[in-house]
Formats: sequence, C-alpha cells, structure tokens
Amino acid sequence: MVMKKLKVLAAMSGGVDSAVAAARAVDAGHDVVGVHLALSRMPGTLRTGSRGCCTIEDASDAWRACEKLGIPYYTWDFSERFQEEVVEDFIDEYAAGRTPNPCMRCNERIKFAALLERALALGFDAVVTGHYAKVIENDRGELELHRAADDAKDQSYVLGVLTAEQLKHSMFPLGDTPSKDMVRAEAAERGLSVAQKPDSHDICFIPDGDTRGWLEEKIDMTEGAIVDTDGEQVGTHPGAQAFTIGQRRGLAIGKPAEDGKPRFVLEIRPKENTVVVGSRDMLAVDRITGIRPSWAGSPLAEEATGDWFDCRVQVRAHAEPVPGRARVTTADVDGASDVVWQIELNETIQGVAPGQTAVLYQATRVLGQVTIHKSINAQRLTHV
Repeated sequence: MVMKKLKVLAAMSGGVDSAVAAARAVDAGHDVVGVHLALSRMPGTLRTGSRGCCTIEDASDAWRACEKLGIPYYTWDFSERFQEEVVEDFIDEYAAGRTPNPCMRCNERIKFAALLERALALGFDAVVTGHYAKVIENDRGELELHRAADDAKDQSYVLGVLTAEQLKHSMFPLGDTPSKDMVRAEAAERGLSVAQKPDSHDICFIPDGDTRGWLEEKIDMTEGAIVDTDGEQVGTHPGAQAFTIGQRRGLAIGKPAEDGKPRFVLEIRPKENTVVVGSRDMLAVDRITGIRPSWAGSPLAEEATGDWFDCRVQVRAHAEPVPGRARVTTADVDGASDVVWQIELNETIQGVAPGQTAVLYQATRVLGQVTIHKSINAQRLTHV
C-alpha cells in the first residue's frame, strides 16, 4: 500500500527524539517543515545537564537537526500562551491546594491545541512529534491511542488528553521502536549532533527542580498549622500551598509519631491554611472521582448507558497502572452538577492528590483521562 504524501509540521524540541521523528517523516516521503516552539521570553543560554528545556541551546540544536535533514526551520513564539495556559495554571492549581501536571497541560493546550490549530490553518495535514506512543486504526476505521513498544519510554500517559480529532492529525514515528538506545544509534548514524544529548526531565520552567522555592515567589505564603488526623497540632508550616499529597520531606515537625514511624502529607486545606499528616498506610486510596473527562478517540458504548467498564488506571507518568473499573455519571462538583468519571480500584494506590491526572487504559489502548477531584482513603473512609 502506498502511503499518501502529507504536508507535515515537525515539532523540534532540540532533543534526539524529535530529530529522529522528523527524519523518519522525511524518509516516509512527507513534505516536512521543522518548527521550534519558543515558550519563554527569557530563555536560558545553556541547559544544566538534563534540566531545563526551551533554551537557546535547544533552539540551536533544533536548527542544526533541520539543516542536516534538509528541511525548512522556523521558530514560533508561543511564550505568552504558555505563560497563561501552563505556568499560570500551575500556580493557580497549587494555590487551590491541588497538584497539577504541567506536561499534560502543555500537550493539551500548546502542542496539540495552539500548535496544531496553527498548523492546520497554514495547510499542514499533521503534526509529528518525538513522543513514544502509537496511533492505530481499529476494525471500524477509528483511530485509537496506544502505548509504545518500549514500556520504559512510553509517553501515552501524557498524551491521554488528545481528542479523536487531534489523533487524526498526529504522528508518532517512534512508537514502534523497541528502545531509546536504538533511537540514539539511529541519530548517530544520521550524523545528528543530538545523538547523545541528555533527556530533559522535571518541570521545564523550574530547571533547578526547587518547586517549593519557585512557588514561594509566586504565591502569598502564610504560616499555618500541621495537624494529625485527630486535629491535634503537631507542627507549623511556611505555607500549605507548597505541599503535595504523599510528601514526607520538608515537614520539619520535630517530634516523631506515637508509633515512631514517619508522617506523610494526607490532605491540604488551603482555605484553613492547614496541612494534615499521618502514617503511610493512610495514603491508600481505592476510589476516585474525576472531573473534566475526555476520551482519547471514540468513547466506549458504556458512556451512554452509565454502565461500569473494566480498565487499568494510571495516576503518574511512570507509575504502574492498577486494575479497576469506571463509569460515566454526574455528581455535584463545587455546587453544580457535572459529568464525572467514578473509578474503583481493585487494589489501593498511594499519594493520590487532587489535580493529578488519571489516565484509563484497556490493554495498550488509552481510553481517556480525568482530573482527580476527590479520592477516598480505604482506611479512613473519608474524602481527602
């Protein structure tokens, strides 16, 4: 079967994955144009190892890759939208006592909203990225998002926000590659200078990794109480918004719990400026209510009926998914009735925080995602 030649926009981050993805799109015979997204008005000159991205170094690496591939290169300034849609959202979520995932927001609102919208408006057929995931056509001719061949590098979790329409215009050439080492080897064979460039990690706009220190400059922090599950004050904190569910370090309580075991953050109450702590086993959660749901492709038939469907649930980018079931229903969300997904897990997971994203799978297929609104602790049986 002859593949249709497409006009493709390659999102060039300056890393090895996006460079090889663009190269494979060129090899497939597509008309490829490279674009680097400028997400900061004041980019750093150099990276610090694997920390940070969108630096001047990254832009230069993206340009060199495009030169080597013989494709046009452009830089698009999305810094204002990135500030509003990702950075400000991150600050607002923490200020409300929730734990956001900025990578999910960036994929949702920048790479596969702002970028794709502009690409389609300019006549491009698709956007190609270096994400490790697959888009597969099922027996009904519908597109589905699936895990990558390399479980260790799979990025389908952070792509769980993609809609059916966005999948039609998304290309992930690395999805079938068995390992990252093979991608690096291919880059070296192609003469790409980024072949051994370290992967970026952590939050790109907090390159030193000090989230708490960064937030303290953005949110008005006020000293408050740290209490146990009985409401007894056991310490003080510099600002409740700087903590997240499951956190152990940085509490500085000074005295151990009665059983001598470490304490963990169980709940954040921003209105009261209070942090609730307790034992590790109190972090166990087996039920979740998720808001702002979206399907990655066509919805299941159970959406219309409200019936339960089996699934596996993943709440972090590199967490192991756990078996469970879910259903689409309505519930009261902040005083108004709204569509939610109720999720019941067959086994407990720990450290589930409001604001995190739960991505649902069936086998390798990504069904969709929700933002965690409430979770139920299996031991305390109270909403946290």
